[in-house]
Amino acid sequence: MQQNNSEVGSLEACLELDARDSLAHFRCHFELPEDTIYLDGNSLGALPKATSQRLSEVVQLEWGRDLISSWNKHGWWDAQKRLGDKVGRIIGAELGTVLVADSTSVNLFKVVAAALDLHPGKIIVSEQANFPTDLYMLEGLIRHMGRGHQLRLVNSPEDILAAIDSDVAVAVLTHVSYRTGRMLDMAAITAHAHARGALVVWDLAHSAGAVQLDLSGADVDFAVGCGYKFLNGGPGAPGFLYVAERLQDKVQQPLSGWFGHARPFAFEPSFEAAPGIQRFQCGTPPILSLTALEVGLDLILQAPQEAVRDKSVALGCLFKRLMEQECFEWGFRLASPPDASQRGSQICFAHPEGYAIMQVALIEKGVVGDFRSPDILRFGFAPLYVCYVDVWEAVQKLKLVMQERLWDQPRHRQRAAVT
Repeated sequence: MQQNNSEVGSLEACLELDARDSLAHFRCHFELPEDTIYLDGNSLGALPKATSQRLSEVVQLEWGRDLISSWNKHGWWDAQKRLGDKVGRIIGAELGTVLVADSTSVNLFKVVAAALDLHPGKIIVSEQANFPTDLYMLEGLIRHMGRGHQLRLVNSPEDILAAIDSDVAVAVLTHVSYRTGRMLDMAAITAHAHARGALVVWDLAHSAGAVQLDLSGADVDFAVGCGYKFLNGGPGAPGFLYVAERLQDKVQQPLSGWFGHARPFAFEPSFEAAPGIQRFQCGTPPILSLTALEVGLDLILQAPQEAVRDKSVALGCLFKRLMEQECFEWGFRLASPPDASQRGSQICFAHPEGYAIMQVALIEKGVVGDFRSPDILRFGFAPLYVCYVDVWEAVQKLKLVMQERLWDQPRHRQRAAVT
């Protein structure tokens, strides 16, 4: 028998969904405070319980006991490529096409510079609403290394295809918007760009680990992403980059550090790029950070990506329905696409008092989401540890905040350094 909307959005219905959830057992693998509903995994993933023990082993045994021999004995030397292949399984990439290294920003600089060397065009296309660091890195690259390149920013996703014409060298696009959760059609945009001779760089920071990806099937040229959101690698975890195999030996990247040399321990005075994806390595990798990230990767690799995506969609749809049912009388506006197939694993609402409202939910009611200027409240759904009852309770607490105007206090309008 089909349930009506009130039944679907009831506490009992959410408890039943949790009881049937094939991913529910993953929740016990994360450190989650009992009094906190964590809906910010799209900003910083939760701590896997195995991470602390694994880091302790590396610190005490590999570093403390085996010292420098661990570069060979414990696989430190090839950690960036080993982790890259694990990320590749998550994002639908072939072996040897992904490298875990540096930060998302640094990797973006590397792959965009490489892309521009392949193409005579002078235009770089991106979105006005792209994540700011991506735009900042593009501005810096043009300023210091550009050869007459110009940045062409579009005002909305609907303008992207028209902006990619024969003058474009590369489009730099974020697959899932950090502000709205809108998900672009990677395959269609990449095909459109290729038909006009352009290359595409995809930022997967809000996609990897939460959205099914098929970089090989979409014929993607380059991609970057981070390890601290849905991959649960910890604050400041290393990023990753993808370079299609067909391009790897055609490109040079500008940060030609010794780990990217063909023979690092020959200590030659001139640079010769290593073959394949390894030429995108730069300096000595941070082994402790890589260790933490690998625990997160190994955990998510145990979960079927189709099930992860299905639950992500279901959590988002439930949150949207409950917000419409319980909270829209207070002026919330959906800032994400209404169609779940066009959203990543987050949903966003706009409200003029968004910061103060989120601060109340965040600090006083134990619901952790986040805020993005000027008026966006973001709620992320990490399917491995967010449950359906979390969503129900979060909306009930937000309803209480609005009913009693708990947000309407001067102290809730004092902006913290991190929002």
